[in-house]
Amino acid sequence: MTLDLTRDVAVLTADLLDIPSVSGTERAIADAVEAALRTLPGLVVTRKGDAVVARSEFGLAERVILAGHLDTVPLPATDGARGTVPSSWDGEPGQGTLWGRGATDMKGGVAVQLALAGMLFGGQANDDGAARPARDVTFVFYDHEEVEASKSGLLRLVRTAPELLAADFAILLEPTGGTVEGGCNGTLRVEATTLGEAAHSARAWMGKNAIHAAAPILARLAAYEPATVRVDGLDYRESLNAVRISGGTAGNVIPDRCTVEINYRFAPDKSLDEAEAQVRALLDGFDVVRTDGAPGARPGLTHPAAAAFVAVVGQEPKPKYGWTDVARFSELGVPAVNFGPGDALLAHKDDERVEPDDVRACFRALRDWLVS
Repeated sequence: MTLDLTRDVAVLTADLLDIPSVSGTERAIADAVEAALRTLPGLVVTRKGDAVVARSEFGLAERVILAGHLDTVPLPATDGARGTVPSSWDGEPGQGTLWGRGATDMKGGVAVQLALAGMLFGGQANDDGAARPARDVTFVFYDHEEVEASKSGLLRLVRTAPELLAADFAILLEPTGGTVEGGCNGTLRVEATTLGEAAHSARAWMGKNAIHAAAPILARLAAYEPATVRVDGLDYRESLNAVRISGGTAGNVIPDRCTVEINYRFAPDKSLDEAEAQVRALLDGFDVVRTDGAPGARPGLTHPAAAAFVAVVGQEPKPKYGWTDVARFSELGVPAVNFGPGDALLAHKDDERVEPDDVRACFRALRDWLVS
């Protein structure tokens, strides 16, 4: 498909939705994005795998990143679900609700990126007569966000071309309902394991039940009071929960092993190691192994570019409770926030959808900030 970046940004969202892009199948949408960006004389385009980076090179005093992922989760399995591909409208294109897989997460945000690139770097002034932004811009489009981190297109860029991600400030266009969400919580996964002794369940006294031995782990987690931590003016709510438990081999065997998987969502005031130490202290006496983790990101709202952006949006910033790739930028020393169209609660749902006026409002806010 050929993408027309001059189309209404909501209609452009539908064009993107109509290109299948479940994680692992992003080649077609990356091709379309790359081809559209290469027509813009004001941008230098680089491709790494199915990640595409386009940068202006005006030598301005400040550089900002607008980033978004190209992939989606798999299509709905429910018959008749509207959040699928191709997209559909309630009414005429551009009017009413837009339905489709990725409408919220995050083709609306990607459409905003592309529309801004076309308007600001296509060689023609926009309706307000502004031909060039007041800041250099790097547009980052990447693959494999919805799967394990080892496949992440953004991490591929970090490894192979970190110079392309150098900037003063970054905005990740994940859905936030058009509100700035600063930073994000970190996430930690551990497994706590108890050991027992197998025996026939008819002679249970000959063994030791590892599942029963895990009861104190669950009791400590249930009694734990998660904190709300204030970081740089925003309140981050934490959570610590058992998310999976496994053990046992058969219905007539006393289990000799039980594993409780635990997820800790922690405020960005602490490192990954500090978060792990806190969980280990709570589960003292049990065998605990870290299986996965990613640090959070501080809000980054003290940077002048961030302050200017918040002023343009005109709403009180909020914390991001979930983990997002703003943490990747934070690790690179680039303060970052989340800001994009759509209701994050609709992400990955079978009725995924976005309102066209929400996409347009996000576009206008970023346009006004970039040229101010």
